[in-house]
Amino acid sequence: MSATTDLLLAQRDPGAAPNVRLALKPASASRGLLDGAWWPRSRDLLRELPALIDVLDPLWGRITRIAVNPEHWPVIPRRIPVTGHLVKAGWFKTEQDPHKLLVLSYGVGRWDLLVIPPQTSAAAAARLMAAASDPAGLALTASALIAGDEALHGASAADRLQDFEEVWEHEGGTSSAYAAVPTRPDRLLVGM
Repeated sequence: MSATTDLLLAQRDPGAAPNVRLALKPASASRGLLDGAWWPRSRDLLRELPALIDVLDPLWGRITRIAVNPEHWPVIPRRIPVTGHLVKAGWFKTEQDPHKLLVLSYGVGRWDLLVIPPQTSAAAAARLMAAASDPAGLALTASALIAGDEALHGASAADRLQDFEEVWEHEGGTSSAYAAVPTRPDRLLVGM
């Protein structure tokens, strides 16, 4: 069974995303090509990484370094301030999968996370998180998982526009599964 985390964290600034969307393989699972998946809300490492590190530090030990492929990250700062310390950031253009985040913990280990594109629909993100965190799943690279999902479910998850409910949920609203009130036969009000 995989662990899925959707924790509420203290906001650093009013524009910051209130939660981290993360799915990890259980600690007892054997290592594979991926150790889980992360679904950031943007491609801004300075904004997104602190919340992720706040969740990973207690689980994996103090995170000291990360590495990304610059294909999907417009700005890669050399040091990223997180709670209580700095995380050094690096990049590998050809050596690292463009959809992967490499996370290193001082003296404890290395983990590889699938980075789900921020604009991915909630359904596609859920499928990708489940696949990346499944200890019995296929040993696929990050890009192969995304390509496989696109092949099975049509258009690119990153290129598909989200419907109103997905946008609402993505921006912190409440899903209609919890509180939908019909007002007209063709429309739903989403409760908060």
